[in-house]
Amino acid sequence: TLAGMDRDAKVRQLFVHICFGTGPEVVERMTSLAPAGITKFFGPDAGAELDTLDALRGAATIPYLVSADLEGSRMSLPFGTEVPNPLALAAVDDVQASGTIARIMAEEARAAGINWSFTPVIDINALFRSPIVATRGLGSDPDRIRAHALAHIAGLQANGVAATVKHWPGEGHDDRDQHLVTTINPLSMADWEESHGALYRAAIGAGVMSVMSAHIALPAYVLAHDPQAGIEAYRPASTSTLLNQTLLRGELGFNGLIVSDATPMAGLGAWAHRDVALPEVVASGCDIILFSDEPEADIGRIEAALADGRITPARLDEAMVRVLGLKAWLKLHESGKAPAERGKLFNPENAKVAQTVTVRAPTLVKDVQGLLPLSPDRHRRVLVYTTGIVTPLHGAAQPMALPDLLRAEGFEVTPYDPETRPDPRDYDLVLYLMGEETLLTRGRIFLDWNRLTGGMFGAMARPWHDVPTALISFGYPYYLYDAPRMPCVVNSYATMDSMQRATLECLLGRAPFKGTSPVDPFCGLPDAIY
Repeated sequence: TLAGMDRDAKVRQLFVHICFGTGPEVVERMTSLAPAGITKFFGPDAGAELDTLDALRGAATIPYLVSADLEGSRMSLPFGTEVPNPLALAAVDDVQASGTIARIMAEEARAAGINWSFTPVIDINALFRSPIVATRGLGSDPDRIRAHALAHIAGLQANGVAATVKHWPGEGHDDRDQHLVTTINPLSMADWEESHGALYRAAIGAGVMSVMSAHIALPAYVLAHDPQAGIEAYRPASTSTLLNQTLLRGELGFNGLIVSDATPMAGLGAWAHRDVALPEVVASGCDIILFSDEPEADIGRIEAALADGRITPARLDEAMVRVLGLKAWLKLHESGKAPAERGKLFNPENAKVAQTVTVRAPTLVKDVQGLLPLSPDRHRRVLVYTTGIVTPLHGAAQPMALPDLLRAEGFEVTPYDPETRPDPRDYDLVLYLMGEETLLTRGRIFLDWNRLTGGMFGAMARPWHDVPTALISFGYPYYLYDAPRMPCVVNSYATMDSMQRATLECLLGRAPFKGTSPVDPFCGLPDAIY
């Protein structure tokens, strides 16, 4: 295949493009771009989406890598099995269960035509304020992360989906989001080797097929090579020859495909103009450019860099060998254009198995007033403060299932209305229901009292001295930082309906809380445990 490609074809094979929508126009547009692959963002019409994906794959001159972030919960396929997200799996802390969930995701991904996942996340949730790791990661303990990440890699790759570890060279020690700013891994190289380095070495040793090079700097490594590096010490890995070639390929021995993180992110765009930064992504060692807001212009940027020598023909060919090598490992030369076996997309048995894992995730963090179990006899009138389900890809907050589930059990549930400002003392129970999983471009996640209560005066009120009160988080696990005196806290990590049902069973005392916290939910505060 490589021998039959001209330079234009090679340049186009450097890209993976986002693909929205359905129908012939989408197929025509993507076919004209002839990229290495696509990341399909699915709408609600499963039939039209899968028909379009089959048509896309069938029309490709060179078979596509079809990628997705198989991270569970709201990042699952919208027409697949509901499965826990990484933090929930870390709370279950059963490596076999994590492998099983990975297998289910891989089987259904292949049934939809997906063959490449940008998972697992092996970042370390070292700072609770980091909004970008949180529920996407496997917690804060490198040993736990390693065990579950390796199970995830094995579960994907044994079932025909290439895995990707991210975010190289390691996120979680900067409380900012690389979608908004180039973040920094501040560790010394000795500390990095014991933590992130050990995780990447383990994944490489296990045969992971790709690594995502992110818009994250590792100044300790650069300064070790050049103590006078200055601003170059803070160059994002996605454009760093030292980090991609010298460290990842040379010292760690990685011989698979390096894919950049999404290049429209401000972690790259804030560093340099796209005319400069995009060619540097390829020249520094990334074999694939992830996403483009203006594909033709970006193709032109790479062509210009080839013309003036910033990218050499040898580097372009090296990238092509790795891109085609990954496709060959996936056997796309044999089956990459055939329609997906969508009959295998949803298996009821998989749903049953996934639910047996989900029910083990809810974690009782504290209950210092002995509130639980809840009962409609003692807690019939319930006042609910809630964010709803907040995700970066779905616009306005979506309603939660739990209030209706409570009503079905005999509770009278009243959503808090900032216009009428109901008095919590008129109720038998106050619940704060949070549904914020890791939020790209959010910047910060915190307990926003003002937003929950509709204004300054409500934000300052604390009801738990008068009314039994609990906070239940189906996402971010660190709200105790903003409410250390909250008497009852449950972390359930994922917003999917099956997790809400499982949590209700625990709240009512019909099932035990089995989860063990994979992070410090008390945020290091000595008083938050009381």
